[in-house]
Amino acid sequence: MHNAITDVAGIRVGHHTDRVGGTGCTVVLCEEGAVGGVDVRGAAPGTRESDALRPGNLVPAVHAVMLTGGSAFGLDAAAGIMEYLAERGRGFTLPSGVTVPIVAAAVLFDLGVGDSRARPGPRDAYQACVEAENGPVAEGSVGAGTGATVGKLFGPRYAMKGGLGTASEALPNGTVVGAMVAVNAVGDVVDPASGRIVAGACGPDGDFLDSLRRLRHGIGAGATGPFALGNTTLAVVATDAMLNKEQATKLAAMAQNGLVLAVRPANTMFDGDAVFALATGRGPAADLNILGAVAADVLSRAILRAVRQAESLFGIPAVRRGQVTGDR
Repeated sequence: MHNAITDVAGIRVGHHTDRVGGTGCTVVLCEEGAVGGVDVRGAAPGTRESDALRPGNLVPAVHAVMLTGGSAFGLDAAAGIMEYLAERGRGFTLPSGVTVPIVAAAVLFDLGVGDSRARPGPRDAYQACVEAENGPVAEGSVGAGTGATVGKLFGPRYAMKGGLGTASEALPNGTVVGAMVAVNAVGDVVDPASGRIVAGACGPDGDFLDSLRRLRHGIGAGATGPFALGNTTLAVVATDAMLNKEQATKLAAMAQNGLVLAVRPANTMFDGDAVFALATGRGPAADLNILGAVAADVLSRAILRAVRQAESLFGIPAVRRGQVTGDR
């Protein structure tokens, strides 16, 4: 076990990281197909093939999920994953014999960090697939978390670095649940166990401003600057249990509760929060209630890892090594 989403049999992860442009993408490969679901609660989403995952629609499985920076521009990078899978004959095979890979994707807004003209493209995502592994997963300021930031309700002066994190848990019966998340929230990241802010809007003295508390008093509620508007936390939860599309969709919804526990506030009009679920069906049967509860906990732990492993970039401070006020 690597405490990563790759602990789920059939899952590989690869990153493209652009620290000059301040962006990147992360690919979750399930080449042999996994039953997928999705739960989108943020009011500003940017997604691809999310409808195909919904119950009642034709395709039975998804072959990759991409989390990417670059806002809506970043969705183009999925073409590289399509090419990679098609070369290997992976996808949904039509009666005509044509095989079409099903690649779901979601974007976060990181154009306010680094070079606003930088965004992941098809070649970047293709290379991420080539380098994808089923072992330890790099975390922090990598992949889709490269340009991620948190605590943006009061503008860039008070923001901190977000990032990419992962975690996993094995149930007593051997079923594995894993999560991976790119944290790029307008709100603060909170440790659900203590209720304390771990990363978020931070004043010059190093004290957290507590975005939710100030919102209650109407402070920051009218934030409309480009930095405050550019957010979204994206996650993938995976299990080796066998689920149908309805169950996978419910798993995504239950897992999103972990996001709500660890990001405060979450699912706002300024966020495009989305959680994908993947079930590879390689493990033992499991109770959906247990899977959902564990997935929420694992996702909240992945969120904490994302900000704790992030590094200060572009003058934006990080939690890592005590960098609270950083070099603004």
